[in-house]
Amino acid sequence: MHRAEERCRPRRDGGTCEHGRPLGCAAVHAPGSPIVGQPLCVDCYDYTAHVLWHAHAGKLWDRFVIGVRRQLASSVGLVQSRFPDHARLSFARVAEYQRRAAVHVHAVVRLDGPAGPNDEPPVWGAADRLIDAVYASARRVLVRTPYSSAVGELALRWGDQIDIRPLRADGTGPNDDAVAAYVAKYVTKGASETGAGLDHKVTTWEDIDTAPVSKHVRTLMRTSWRLGGLPECEPLHLRTWAHTLGYRGHILTKSRAYSTTYAALRAERAQHVGLVEIPDAVTERDWRYVGSGHTPGAAFIAAGVAEDIATNREIAREEREVRR
Repeated sequence: MHRAEERCRPRRDGGTCEHGRPLGCAAVHAPGSPIVGQPLCVDCYDYTAHVLWHAHAGKLWDRFVIGVRRQLASSVGLVQSRFPDHARLSFARVAEYQRRAAVHVHAVVRLDGPAGPNDEPPVWGAADRLIDAVYASARRVLVRTPYSSAVGELALRWGDQIDIRPLRADGTGPNDDAVAAYVAKYVTKGASETGAGLDHKVTTWEDIDTAPVSKHVRTLMRTSWRLGGLPECEPLHLRTWAHTLGYRGHILTKSRAYSTTYAALRAERAQHVGLVEIPDAVTERDWRYVGSGHTPGAAFIAAGVAEDIATNREIAREEREVRR
C-alpha cells in the first residue's frame, strides 16, 4: 500500500511483480493524496482476505477478550472458571477505518474488582500483568474461515502493530479527559475522511458501480458482494454489509460493566428534558388531529392540473383512433 509523509516503499533492487508493476515507490506522498492507501498492484492485493478479515473481526475480538481473561487467570494460578470471583475485565473499543480501508482497533482495557468499576481490582491486578496478558492474547488468537472451494480456508489473526500504553489517574499518564477525547476522535470520523465505503447500504451491483468511492474501495465492495453469493459465506451477510466492506460491527462497542449503559443515558436525558424549566418557554403536551391533504388554494391548483392531464389523454386517444 502507498504511504504518506515519508518515502513510500523504497526498494534498493527495484523489481516488478508478476503483473509487471513496480514492487516499490520512492515518492513522498502528501497525507491528502488520493494514492495514499491504494495498493501498489491491484492484481497482487488479496481483496478476498481483506473482506473476510472484516467479516470475522468481531469474532477475533471476542476470542481476544477471552484470551486475556485466561492469561490473567493462569498467571496468578487461578482456575479460569473462578476468575469472575476475583476480577472483571472491562473494555471500550473503537473501530477506525484506515486510509487503506482496513479496520484498525483502538481499545481501552481495564481490570476491575468482581463488582465492576466501583470495586478495587485485586492486588495482583497490576498494569504490567494486564499488558502482558493483552500482548499474549493478541499474538495467539486465531480464527479460521469456513472452507470454500472458491477461496479455500483462511487463518485470520491480528496484525503485528500492537501499541499498548498504561492509563493512570494520578497525573503521571493520560487522564480520563484525554481518553475520552482520544475515543471521540475516531468515533466522529466520517466515511469521507477514511475512504471506508458508504454510510448507506447498497442493494444491487449497479449501486456499487455508481458509488462515489475510490477504485480500491469499489473493488472491496464488489468482492464482498461476490463472496456474499457463496453458500458457505451466507451467514456472514456480506451483501448486506458490502457498503462497509464486509465489516459488521459497530464503530463503538463496550463491555456491559465498563461504564453506564445507553439505556440509562437515554432515561436521564428524557427525565431532564421533561422536568427542566426554561424561562418563557411554552410546552404543548396535548395533541389532536387537525387534518391532511391540500389547503384550499393547493386543492384548486391540483384540480386544474388533473383536468389538464385528463384532457391531454383524451386528445391523444382521439388521435390514435383517427390514425387507425
